[in-house]
Amino acid sequence: MKIFTSTQIQELDKYTIEHEPISSLDLMERAARTLTRAITDTWANSMPVVVFAGPGNNGGDALAVARMLAEQSYQVTVYLFNISGNLSPDCAANKKRLQDCKRIHDFHEIIQEFDPPRLEEGMLIIDGLFGSGLNKPLAGGFASLVKYINASSARIVSIDIPSGLMTEDNNYNVRANIIRATQTLTLQQPKLSFLFPENQQFIGKLRVLDIRLSQEGIDKMETSFTVTEESDIRQRLLERSAFVHKGQMGHALLIAGSYSMAGAAILAAKACLRVGVGKLTVNSPKRNNAILQIAVPEAIVQPCSEETIFSETIDTEEYQAMGIGPGLGQSEQTAIALISQLRRTQCPTVVDADGLNILANHRAWLQQLPKGLILTPHPKELDRLEGHAADSYERLTKARNIAERLKGYVILKGHYTAICCPDGHVVFNPTGNAGMATAGSGDVLTGIITGLLARGYKAEDACIVGVYLHGLAGDLAAQEMGEESLIASDIINNLSKAFKRLKE
Repeated sequence: MKIFTSTQIQELDKYTIEHEPISSLDLMERAARTLTRAITDTWANSMPVVVFAGPGNNGGDALAVARMLAEQSYQVTVYLFNISGNLSPDCAANKKRLQDCKRIHDFHEIIQEFDPPRLEEGMLIIDGLFGSGLNKPLAGGFASLVKYINASSARIVSIDIPSGLMTEDNNYNVRANIIRATQTLTLQQPKLSFLFPENQQFIGKLRVLDIRLSQEGIDKMETSFTVTEESDIRQRLLERSAFVHKGQMGHALLIAGSYSMAGAAILAAKACLRVGVGKLTVNSPKRNNAILQIAVPEAIVQPCSEETIFSETIDTEEYQAMGIGPGLGQSEQTAIALISQLRRTQCPTVVDADGLNILANHRAWLQQLPKGLILTPHPKELDRLEGHAADSYERLTKARNIAERLKGYVILKGHYTAICCPDGHVVFNPTGNAGMATAGSGDVLTGIITGLLARGYKAEDACIVGVYLHGLAGDLAAQEMGEESLIASDIINNLSKAFKRLKE
């Protein structure tokens, strides 16, 4: 699914109007019918409705919805804010249609003074003040109105986007001046800002409504942001030949687990094996040898020369992929061995956890990294690498910059994990749940992607498929045992079910 910017959303509306063809007013009417249906499916007509409409097309949508609700016997009071005396043409047309509607309970056009209505529990507020075209924070009277609405106990439904929230970058926004919706009914596709955790407080429950914008226009329009769909993953899965043997399924190398952190190596190793790699070698300090041999008997264990840390590089000629970092520790010996290993490794490589922390502590080394690396930071690790980010949009921008600079991939982990590609494209992942916020979950992801790379998946496919599988396995685990009790091993144990679901 493509995610469009506010400018592209306007272009898609125009394309639909020109190529369907349909008038802009009739397109607004179509959207309003879809919005009204979503509202009436949720709230009965016994609930009083107060509509706040702005002067633009978002306000036009709200006025059309108000008319349609009134026609279905809802008690509707409407406030149209026309402070500048300049309504959009479609908003003006819907104002006239509303005034002609005999069933509207009350209509107020606000030109100067505004005496706010009493908003109570048991009321439904429809927010149609400002839409996706907003490009600056709300101020003055509109900011006061938003605060007044937010202070009420009424239910709030925002049309397309909560008023005051911008479609992409909210770094300089005033968060007190953004509607906190109970439910957001967004049109056609989610907005980029909906994918960021700090904005969930404004969105409430999200519903994406299909208003039949031109599919041809959607297909033609290029975008830097997409959300993975299950059909995308099915197309990327490699087939396993009936005559294959383990030598053809790839040999992966994991360098993981300092002494006392053998668990990270075990989790990564088990996940790597579960995605179907032919052979796996785990390089870990000598003291982890017995633990690994017992915990992961399917893996080859290659003990380091040191008892407790990783301290010397390994020849990777016989491996098809390498994962490095889980539980590795951050001693200076390990740091030097890490950069040396990365510089000499020729096979596809995943860097995670302490591998990233070491690079963050030696930022000059970032200039020495080979092309094509896959980095898998969580937000704090990304901040350590690139400096503090004020919000998720800025952090995503920094992750994209690293991917483009290194000509590799940055997997920025989160509820919607963002896979940043070397060409600037970002793929958001929809699978996963809050139960996966648990120790070892990242080690499992490292193992999954490393295994897929060794099997022969291209780097981009390994990232996209690996992150989706990781989240899907977590979702299947949560269905069985709930989010509260989920641990990293449960993700591994459900990888086989995830594969089966995708292949059925």
